[in-house]
Amino acid sequence: MNLSNRYARSMLGEHANFLTRIPHRLCALALVAGLVGACHHSPSTARNEPVADLILHNGKVVTLDAENRIVSAVAIRDGNILAVGDDADIQRYRASATRVVDLSGRTVIPGLNDSHTHVIRGGLNYNLELRWDGVPSLAEALDRVRRQAERTPAGQWVRVVGGWSEFQFAERRLPTIAELNEAAPDTPVFVLYLYGKALLNKEALRVLGITKDTPNPSGGLIERDARGEPTGLLLAKPDALILYSTLGRLPKLSPEDQVNSTRQFMRELNRLGVTSTIDAGGGGQNFPGDYAVGTELARRGELTLRIAYYLFAQKRGQELEDYQQWTTMTAPGKNGDLLRPNGYQVGGAGENVLWEAADFENFLEPRPELQEGMEPKLEEILSLFAEKGWPFRIHATYDESISRILDVVERVKTDKGQQGLRFIIDHAETISERNLERVARLGGGIAVQDRMAFQGEHFITRYGQEAASRAPPVKRMLELGIPVGLGTDATRVSSYNLWLSLYWLVSGKTLGGATLNQPDARLDRVTALRLATVGSAWFSGEEKLKGTLEPGRYADLAVLSADYLSVPEEDIKSLESVLTVVGGQVVFAAGDFASLGPAPTPVEPAWSPVALFGESVPSR
Repeated sequence: MNLSNRYARSMLGEHANFLTRIPHRLCALALVAGLVGACHHSPSTARNEPVADLILHNGKVVTLDAENRIVSAVAIRDGNILAVGDDADIQRYRASATRVVDLSGRTVIPGLNDSHTHVIRGGLNYNLELRWDGVPSLAEALDRVRRQAERTPAGQWVRVVGGWSEFQFAERRLPTIAELNEAAPDTPVFVLYLYGKALLNKEALRVLGITKDTPNPSGGLIERDARGEPTGLLLAKPDALILYSTLGRLPKLSPEDQVNSTRQFMRELNRLGVTSTIDAGGGGQNFPGDYAVGTELARRGELTLRIAYYLFAQKRGQELEDYQQWTTMTAPGKNGDLLRPNGYQVGGAGENVLWEAADFENFLEPRPELQEGMEPKLEEILSLFAEKGWPFRIHATYDESISRILDVVERVKTDKGQQGLRFIIDHAETISERNLERVARLGGGIAVQDRMAFQGEHFITRYGQEAASRAPPVKRMLELGIPVGLGTDATRVSSYNLWLSLYWLVSGKTLGGATLNQPDARLDRVTALRLATVGSAWFSGEEKLKGTLEPGRYADLAVLSADYLSVPEEDIKSLESVLTVVGGQVVFAAGDFASLGPAPTPVEPAWSPVALFGESVPSR
């Protein structure tokens, strides 16, 4: 029974369903029977039914409820879903003040939810970064560098920070340093390639003072030519600290422009149908300072995303002290935060809870070994989380790392009697069957991302096609009943475009077209979409609040540019939203619906790459 029928029966009894279908020409008969309310032109008012603030009708509404119903209309009231059903059912909640939108047959899905991203850091830097996401050729990518260099003021950089793979280019190669020098002879350029390397042009080396005499930093390598001069290539060997630290030396935006940048980034995510994100922390993302912009936007009521964030330990050797302090400053998962219309709240601890317990996913290099003797330190930190009731997440790419981490989790959950404490393994590309069963038994979840879509070719080269076919084994996770959330790990490796993650799960391919998973290991479109919506909601403890379009859930949804369920597989990558709603409010609108949404905020500073390229960045 749908919600509209339940309301009708509660108000008028068992005859209500019949009465709501009486045609107008039979109103006289109803009046003779004394049932005046059945013929009133404003039934919600006459029968004291709730009035919708917003109705979307004449569409294809993918509810993702337990029955996976597809209906034609949805009614929204006070930021929540009031009812879903066919057009006739939903019209009963319409009154003169109701905003009614004809979808003209378009598909509606629950708003996308990225279970692992770096939206806070990404927002602070979005206006500074030149995106190569989806650019089809290296020639075009280099032309963007040239055009941006011409308008970048002295003292600023052209920076390309993640979201691309050389295999997406027609040329199927990286740019050379010589090509970067030619494109930007007088402007410093920094190009990050995954977590494996960075390319710096000649002017960047000069500004940073990297010379023949500059020593290699710990864990990194400055490539040099036969004369010992730096070539401009920085290599992560074995970890990405050299890349983090170099990027951290580049100029930052002013506080005012960081606010603008964050708003631009949220709008861009809204354009792609994203309504919720879970920020996993990140290197150089300090609490509480770097969270001030989000806090201010939440105070102003200007967030257009729901953001739950995990706190990431920044200082090696000081992790426990940081968490001891943070657990006295804030508490994750309080109802008051979760129920706010555009929640901005602590989700827990991670993804880096101990530097010695984190591996790195640089498939250009051999698998790193976790430091010997890390277990007692990790156990002390996880015991603190158990005591405080803090959920936590841990970055672990390789099965060997996961085995050692789960040994500690198992001891803490058993010794502390915290069997219900939520924990998350992030990434898990090479997790074994044994460790999958352990995660299931311990009540953990696994957050997966489309890193293989960007790095699959490198993974195949190092570990082989067979290993790549189950990296990660998402279908098996679901068979074992493990909560799984889909994300991007944007923005320094993957793109923030969650449709690319959905494409990867459904097609089993990289962005360069290499086959990873065979058909029997791929997900159908509805199952994949569930991981990007209600599946991800588990990771912020909100699985009963959002991720499906059913009564009582948050009214977070996206009206799509094309039908996700039926478009050709390759076209999944280029899907967008034409109308995005968060908490019942339109936060983005385009095309035929443009008049329904807020006007875009002008980009600041004016020389920003976003001001030049904006939403013209292609999705494929």
